[in-house]
Amino acid sequence: MLVSAKQQAMILPLKRPGEDPTAEAASGLQSAALQALRDNVQAQASQGSAHVQDAFTRRATQQVNAATAISDNVDEAFAKTRVQLQAVASSASEEAKKIGSTALAEFKDYMSKTPEERLRDSILEEMGISEEEFEAMPPEKQMAVSQEIAQRMQDKSAMAQVEKTQENRTSDKDPATDMFLASL
Repeated sequence: MLVSAKQQAMILPLKRPGEDPTAEAASGLQSAALQALRDNVQAQASQGSAHVQDAFTRRATQQVNAATAISDNVDEAFAKTRVQLQAVASSASEEAKKIGSTALAEFKDYMSKTPEERLRDSILEEMGISEEEFEAMPPEKQMAVSQEIAQRMQDKSAMAQVEKTQENRTSDKDPATDMFLASL
């Protein structure tokens, strides 16, 4: 017997709608189940979206409230700082006026003194003695301090003369020498 190597294709007869009542019933049930499933999913989605929307609204409200609280705290801290700065500024300006008037009085007092009195005051300051302390000393100590002041005044005067003499000698030099030395 001869066997053919070719396979025969199986062709199933196509059924037309209405020919198989079982297929029709299964198809109807399937489409009804799909429609019920779609309705159920839509209902859950709408409920879920309502829940999500409520949760989102609550969260947004909480964030707005938190931001408002932070903003209020910042505004309050700024106001407190501003009040403190104004208080410090007003007290500082009052103190500056006091210091300014004191400094002005001291300057006027200093400028009203003769150069000898200024020198005497600076020597007393170097010695660590105030004018009040000097006047409170016994006469013998006052005499010793006065002699020390006189000696220091003479020393300073002599030093000033030496410096002046050296300046004059420096200015008497040849300008070419100064230029040469400056170029080095």
